[in-house]
Order: sequence, then C-alpha cells, then structure tokens
Amino acid sequence: MILTRRFYMVLILIILLMGSGYAFAPLFTIGQGVLFLLLLSVLADGYMLYRIRGIRAFRQCSARFSNGDENAVNLRVESCYPYPVFAEVIDEVPFIFQQRNISFRVQLQANEGKQICYHLRPTSRGIYGFGQIRVFVTGRIGLLSRRYTCGEEQDIKVYPSYLMLHRYELLAMSDNLTELGIKRIRRVGHHTEFEQIKEYVKGDDYRTINWKASARRHELMVNVYQDERSQQIYSVIDKGRVMQQAFRGMTLLDYAINASLVLSYVAMRKEDKAGIVTFNEHFDSFVPASKAPGQMQTLLENLYSQQTTFGETDFSSLCVHFNKHVSKRSFLVLYTNFSSMGSMNRQLAYLQQLNRQHRLLVVFFEDADMKTYIASPAKDTEGYYRHVIAEKFAFEKRLIVSTLKQNGIYSLLTTPENLSIDVINKYLEMKSRQLL
Repeated sequence: MILTRRFYMVLILIILLMGSGYAFAPLFTIGQGVLFLLLLSVLADGYMLYRIRGIRAFRQCSARFSNGDENAVNLRVESCYPYPVFAEVIDEVPFIFQQRNISFRVQLQANEGKQICYHLRPTSRGIYGFGQIRVFVTGRIGLLSRRYTCGEEQDIKVYPSYLMLHRYELLAMSDNLTELGIKRIRRVGHHTEFEQIKEYVKGDDYRTINWKASARRHELMVNVYQDERSQQIYSVIDKGRVMQQAFRGMTLLDYAINASLVLSYVAMRKEDKAGIVTFNEHFDSFVPASKAPGQMQTLLENLYSQQTTFGETDFSSLCVHFNKHVSKRSFLVLYTNFSSMGSMNRQLAYLQQLNRQHRLLVVFFEDADMKTYIASPAKDTEGYYRHVIAEKFAFEKRLIVSTLKQNGIYSLLTTPENLSIDVINKYLEMKSRQLL
C-alpha cells in the first residue's frame, strides 16, 4: 500500500486547519471533521483496491533483438475492476540501457485492457535480462495506490542486425532496393554462362547475334549470358583493438558484422556462396561458403558472440590458415581499420599475398566525427592547428586507398553508417565488371 500525493495534500490541509484553530477555534473542529472524513475515505479506497486482484500485465516482444535497430516491446495491461482506475506501468528493462523512464500512465475503464508499445535500441550483442512489470493502481478516490508485480523475468538474445536483412528482403521482392541507395548496374555477360536466346532490341551488343537462330526465325536473335554463379564470397572480419572504436554507441566490429550479414544475404540471392572468417591475434572462426537454406542462420549464430580484443591482429596467421581451409579462388571482403600509413604498411605484404591467391577488397573506416569537424569553420589560431592535424589524418586515409590501388588491391573507404550500402554497391560493381 502506497499513500499518494493527494493523501498528503489533504493531510497538509488538515494540519493547517487544526493549527489555525489556536487563532480561530472553529477551524480546529473543522480540521477534526476533515480528518475523520480522510480516515473513512482511506478505508473505503483500500477496500475498493484490495477486495479483488484486479490487474494483470504481460510483456510481448521478440525472443531475440536486432543489434543497432529499434526493437518493439509491447505491454498488455488488463483491469478486472468493475469501475475505472488509473494505472502507472513501469517495465524493468535491462540495466545495460540505463533507462529509468520506462513508465506509462493509463486510464482503464471497467474490465478494460490496453496495449502499450515502446522501442529499445541495443548497441551491443549478448544476453539482456528483463525484470518484472510493476503496476501502481489508484482508484476513484485517489488516496491510496496498490502495487502489482506482474509478468516474468525474461532473457533476450541480441543478435546482429537481422531486421536489416528483412528490410532488404521486402524491398528486393518489390524491386525497390534503390530506396536504400543500392545502384542499378547493368550486367554484361561476356565469358559467362549462356542463359537464353531472345529477340534483338536496340542497344544489344551486335557481337552476341546468333545467326543460325536469326535465319530460322527470319529476324535478328541474340544470345543472353548471365554472370558466373556459385562464386565463393567470404567476409573476413578483424576483431582486434582497431575495431573497438565506437560510433553512435556501436563498435566498428558491430557495423562490420551487420554489413557482412547483409552482403552474405545479397550474395546468396545472386546464386553465390557466402562464408565468414574472423581473426585477431590468431585465426579464430571459419564458416565454409555455402548457399544452403540454413546458411544464414549458421552465419547469424556464429557472429552472435563475437567480441573485440585488446591485442594486435595477426595477418600472417590469417594468410596461413585461410589458405589451408580455402583452395578455390574466392572474393574476400576484409573489414579492418588502418589509422595511419604505418599501420597499413606493416600488413601490406600479407594483403598482397591474399590478393595473389584470391580477389581482395579491403574495407576500412573514415572517422565520421572527424569529417564533421573538418567541415566546421575554425574560430581561432588553435582551431586552425586542430583542423590541419585532422586534415592530415583524413589525407592519410585517402593515401592508403591510393597505395592499395597501386599494389592491385581494391579498397573501400566509408563511414560506419554507410557501410552496408557501400559494400553491396562495390560487390555488385565488381561482379558486373567480372572482377570476382
């Protein structure tokens, strides 16, 4: 039982009345009468609240959350009281969110139920524990509040962003992928698999004209080719300390994991095989490339518990172990981060070795906050010095891209928020140019 603010306000009024009775005697009598009415009202309010168990509450949410996305949580509150009541609903969210304002006030009519919806955005993978639902009910009189403890404690697993996969899937079904920024790339299919023969239309390559079919049909027919299928696409994820940098509450590793899942999904829709490799001080995990129906779930479970370390990543171990596991030439998308030319030069020999045996795309990150700072005007001498230093770091990033290109290695410099879109566009571009 909890005394409400209304009770204390009435009690303060009574104290003032009885205290004023020393100056004006009838006020003391009035105060006693109001006190008696207050006690009767408290008893009546308590009886109305406690004579039945009148509140039930349930939590409804997905068994797993998507990292970096807004995940819906629904609360269902039902009243069994035969009269209207006011309820304050507090959900005990996982402590990692550090939110103490998940509180909702609702008015419930007699035997009415209401739905409450709010969203949570996790920024790290793992197991999140929900507590119970606390409901504080106030009756018509409003002097007392009864606390109900409803629902059950619940553990939710936070997986890499699978909601993004669903968004890509729905837009792909409606052919609206351009809404996400994915470019439409025309694919010319020379030196690939034969698909069909079709009528010639203006713009078709005259070199693909099938003269025998044209003679039979008495009109120009052309051969149509499709890209070579079943190519192996591996997302190679660096889990070293360089991937601990955070952007909007999520580490670069989380962005890389989300992008690798989306890339794997798109690659499998293109009839390619998708696999995963993670490494840090040593070669860590390996999922062979496949396009089997359960491959996406396998990749999701493998990436669910991956965490960064504080050590320096060993690219030599990656080269040795990867070549032991994969003998067929594959397309490797390496997610890492180079802070300077020196850090890149230390790994350049290993990147060249991987690129000789496979097709390598190095994906590293541009500091979005630094980019915003460079775009802002300098206000004083110290600000100019800071801008010069920031521009030097930004220039080194572009220099890394140029150096990798000189060594025949493809690279992609992007911000964390644009990572998934840029990686998919690069993959589609390289696939259309027969570079995989």
